[in-house]
Amino acid sequence: MSEREQVGREVMLGLGIDPDAVIASVAPLDDRFGTTIVEYAFGDIVSRPGLDLRTRQLVTLALLAAQGGCGPQLDTHIPATLRAGATRAEIVALFVHLTPYVGIPRSLNALYQAKELFAAADSQEATP
Repeated sequence: MSEREQVGREVMLGLGIDPDAVIASVAPLDDRFGTTIVEYAFGDIVSRPGLDLRTRQLVTLALLAAQGGCGPQLDTHIPATLRAGATRAEIVALFVHLTPYVGIPRSLNALYQAKELFAAADSQEATP
């Protein structure tokens, strides 16, 4: 395993993202792309100095919401952003703040995604 992959794995695990699941999810399509995500996105970029992990995750959420069509990535990064120290209220405020820049539909889609994830997390916490 390369040092880049090791660093990426550590960052991902710290955010509650399973690097092996990411790699396996794209392996049937491309046997190298999942490892590239781990090495490049998390090992090279997310691990860089200059911004704390919470800020990086909030930026990531803003960009995913702005792009639209990134539901699966929001499903991964909303919980990761909470693990990085952001609050639910901050995530909601972020998506609302995007409205004049990206439009109501994209902000609403991100808010609905967050609402579903928050409800699922609450349901799991309530289950003994």
